[in-house]
Amino acid sequence: MKKTVLILAGAAVAPAFMAAPAAVAAEQTMRCSHQLPPRHHGAKLIARWAKEIEAQSKGTLKVQVYGANSLRNAKQNIPAVARGNIECAFSVNFQWGGTIPEMNVTLRPYTFTDRALLEKFHESEAAKILEAAMLKKGVRNVGWMFITRMSAYTSKDKPLIKPDDFKGVKIRGLNKLVDNGLRALGAAPSAMSGSKVYQALATGVIDAGLTDISAAYSRKYYEVQKYVTVSPLFSVFFHAYVNPKWYDGLDAAQKQALAAAGAKLGKWAVDVSDATAAKAPGQLKEKGMIVHIHTAAEIAAMKKVMAPAFDKAFDGSTGETGKKLMKILGK
Repeated sequence: MKKTVLILAGAAVAPAFMAAPAAVAAEQTMRCSHQLPPRHHGAKLIARWAKEIEAQSKGTLKVQVYGANSLRNAKQNIPAVARGNIECAFSVNFQWGGTIPEMNVTLRPYTFTDRALLEKFHESEAAKILEAAMLKKGVRNVGWMFITRMSAYTSKDKPLIKPDDFKGVKIRGLNKLVDNGLRALGAAPSAMSGSKVYQALATGVIDAGLTDISAAYSRKYYEVQKYVTVSPLFSVFFHAYVNPKWYDGLDAAQKQALAAAGAKLGKWAVDVSDATAAKAPGQLKEKGMIVHIHTAAEIAAMKKVMAPAFDKAFDGSTGETGKKLMKILGK
């Protein structure tokens, strides 16, 4: 009897001296949509970011990337994530248009292209203001990816170098705010996503393209355009965002994985974008395009016309928040 009691007592107290098994994180899958073609350096950066998330989460957060509008098109991404139809997407800042006009702050002509500013943007007060605005619209931002600080004006019949060259030119536009600057030059902008520009140029729907210098090469503008002017017009960013309800269901380690990967993405993007932009003019020249690099005097002439037109629209649509952002970013 004593022996039996001792065995049972030992069995009862043993778990108190044994470590409880570690909890296993529930595996999550994040489908992430974007519009960039496979050759674009931004698409490669997104693929790298996805692998970093999986590594940081030790495989508990799986990322499925769908590029080139293969899951949702550019206009559908924001509402699809907000409604929870997909978990994640990347959008370019000007696609927010009038919904969050403050997202256009880095698009002020010839103003915010400093590398140091862009590298630290993800941890800036400006980023926090914009992230809060996005959360109110139903998406949680998890990464900033500056895709360019060097733009390209492309054309077929004549180079676009000084303000007078743009008069009457049908050019690819971005949104109402940015297009005010183009109209001030005398151009006729037509807003469209990057994936549609090549066809519009090829068919004569528009005369001229406006894109980042790297995309002019990756999207093969050299096949339908003859001239390209390289210009530090503005800084454009793509940003990663997720459905807030889905995000709230992640464990702490998975959320940290998203944060760590997002911080790395910001640095990678500036490094890669600058390296790609440095090569693009030569690549376009090799393909037969006539390349012009905007001089300081030419830049000043363009800014004199474009910046006031942008400011009038931006200030009118963003109010005190817009003024605060401009001040934070150093205007």
